[in-house]
Amino acid sequence: MCFGTLAQRCPRSRGTIRAFLNALRPEATRVLDVNLRQSFYNAETLAESAKLAAIMKVNSDELPVVAKLLGIPFIYDEMRAALWLRDIFGLKLVCITRGPKGSLVVSEGETSEHPGFRVHVADTVGAGDAFTAALVYHYLRGASVSTLNEAANRMGAWVASETGATPARDEYHLEKVRSAVGVEEF
Repeated sequence: MCFGTLAQRCPRSRGTIRAFLNALRPEATRVLDVNLRQSFYNAETLAESAKLAAIMKVNSDELPVVAKLLGIPFIYDEMRAALWLRDIFGLKLVCITRGPKGSLVVSEGETSEHPGFRVHVADTVGAGDAFTAALVYHYLRGASVSTLNEAANRMGAWVASETGATPARDEYHLEKVRSAVGVEEF
């Protein structure tokens, strides 16, 4: 189950999301995709959402805001902030996306920094969601943190290189994401 902070801006939707999350089987994977937009977020929503998640994804622009709201003492140190979030909220995985500069993914036993892929950006809409989809795909299959980070960056870069949030199916790129092999450019 993937859920975000933006959808929780209204009490009714926030309550519905939390009720749904609490009704899931304990082994279900819960993914928090932090989306800080306008003034539709607060410390309580972030903290309560993190407590309900197994995986948290936040981008590097949002991380200092999240850090300040949650009282993280390492506002500008991504690695230490990710470790703090993981430990305080009992998260299995924390991912900090960096746009074209890749991402940092931290689990209990492994850390992976990926530099990202150089692509001609056509449209960034959908790239973050595509990144998350590939991350979760490999997480659910028990892949290493470095493998899921590779696949997620590959998927996000491919979607950003196409126009529209959901580009036409491309078996070549999808197989690269599924297999998470190769480091060549697109």
